Amino acid sequence: MMNELNQKVVLVTGPSGAGRTTAINALEDLGFEVINNLPLSLLDRLLDGTPIDRPLAIGLDVRNRDFAVDSVIGAIDRLSADSRIELSVLYLDCSEDVLIRRYSETRRRHPLAADGGPMSGIQREQSLLVPVRARADALIDTTDLTPHDLKAEVAALYETAAGRPLTVSVQSFSYKRGLPRGMDIVLDCRFLNNPHWDPALRSKNGRDTEVDSFVAADPRFAAFFDGVLSLVKLLLPAYKEEGKSHLSIGFGCTGGQHRSVAVAERLSKALAEDGWQVSKRHRELERQAIRATS
Repeated sequence: MMNELNQKVVLVTGPSGAGRTTAINALEDLGFEVINNLPLSLLDRLLDGTPIDRPLAIGLDVRNRDFAVDSVIGAIDRLSADSRIELSVLYLDCSEDVLIRRYSETRRRHPLAADGGPMSGIQREQSLLVPVRARADALIDTTDLTPHDLKAEVAALYETAAGRPLTVSVQSFSYKRGLPRGMDIVLDCRFLNNPHWDPALRSKNGRDTEVDSFVAADPRFAAFFDGVLSLVKLLLPAYKEEGKSHLSIGFGCTGGQHRSVAVAERLSKALAEDGWQVSKRHRELERQAIRATS
């Protein structure tokens, strides 16, 4: 049986050329035990074996010997359900144009390009990985990042050494699609007035000024938001003092487009202005963007 102590595991994946090797190397520099391109069939055996006394980072992509999306999703579900494992899925994404340029510069053959040209392989791989991307706890878009920038992003998410800054991720989501994995704090925004019922706002989202103003005009909003902000500001220094390196906060509403997005945007801005290192993610808006480009 696997050791009884919690084992921190980071699965690193994403399309070929998006920077997985750079991210894996950054995690190794942070003190992780790194295994790249581990066959999925060996994953359970690895974690059931000799206890590992430091965090573990595992690189997965289509070049893994027995890679299949269903197998990856199954592995994520099994590890998430194991109380002895603290799992994080890091997905590295990149625009199609930049991936093509990177392959052209290196003259490498894309692993899924049967004809040797990168375009078909890149498009096939991105489509294949959509379900895995949706399961990610952390998403880094490397389109405009240098390798140095990417290493800094990885360090901000996973650095755990004493005295390092505590990072905060704020996420919006739809309850209809279920709770995001790995949340430390989840708050329900469905009691606020819903912009969906205003025809002029229905097609917009919580990042738009009109939607933000509509949500903030609810008489209950100010007390709710001020209370949440006060609570988080109280908790963050205490968590940092205890050595916690990352805090995840989720805001949910019915569709994940209006209320939760507006509140997540406001909290992210307030915490950043207070000096905290904050990243934000809008799960349902990302899914809409993926559908629009597929």
